[in-house]
Amino acid sequence: MRRFHVHLGVPDLAASIRFYSDLFCSPPSVEKPDYAKWMLDDPRVNFAISKRASRIGLNHLGLQAESAEELAAIRAQFAAADPEDVFDDPNVSCCYSRGNKHWTKDPQGIAWEAFHTLGSVPVYDEEPLETRACGDSATQCCGPADEAQEAAPRTKACCA
Repeated sequence: MRRFHVHLGVPDLAASIRFYSDLFCSPPSVEKPDYAKWMLDDPRVNFAISKRASRIGLNHLGLQAESAEELAAIRAQFAAADPEDVFDDPNVSCCYSRGNKHWTKDPQGIAWEAFHTLGSVPVYDEEPLETRACGDSATQCCGPADEAQEAAPRTKACCA
């Protein structure tokens, strides 16, 4: 069964963790110095916040698949919605997880992620925090390139 995914960029992680823990009546299932995630069953949602987003507020929306077959079906839906703007991101480390992903954008420019998590990893992305160059014009944290970065090549969708 698919799970809806929301990722917000926040300026104050500790205050946001307190707020959402009270709102959801539950502490995060994953908490890191720059990231927190709640895997809620009611409503069935993967809700994540981070200080690494390129902007405050909505970073992206998505659908989390529980199998490779579900992920393939979601990718087909992305392609049906906009066949010109589907970005495949296989075997990527992002948000302390490794998995396969696909990205698209809706007509308003909101990024949509489809993903199947294969396991956890000890770092937010492919590189440790100390060495990553988030904000580099060729990369974008947790989502496809921003409008301002459209001219740059999309080497990968998540935190490089």
